[in-house]
Amino acid sequence: MAATGDDVPIIQAENLTSNVRSILYSRTFLSITGGVVAGIWGFTGLTGFIFYFLIMMVASLGLLAKSKFSVHSYFDSWSRILVEGVFGGLMSFVLFWTFAYDIVHIF
Repeated sequence: MAATGDDVPIIQAENLTSNVRSILYSRTFLSITGGVVAGIWGFTGLTGFIFYFLIMMVASLGLLAKSKFSVHSYFDSWSRILVEGVFGGLMSFVLFWTFAYDIVHIF
């Protein structure tokens, strides 16, 4: 990150793209892992979705801690850390949740 004479932070596009890509990869990995865990533990219905959003909340806190709570040094807005990739990962979570649940509890 560079600063101009007015102390307005400038974020380089390549760095922002790399940081957002890291968020998406980590959320996708956590969605798949969380789905398998929720399926093995036998969560059904609303309990599974609450588990997913708890995982995403912990991931957001982890990303905030990793950025030393200085979000504007690495991202252009708070929403990048808080909601980026959450609903996209939900589909992966449900897929692996139902798959793991079927393998462990039905078959």
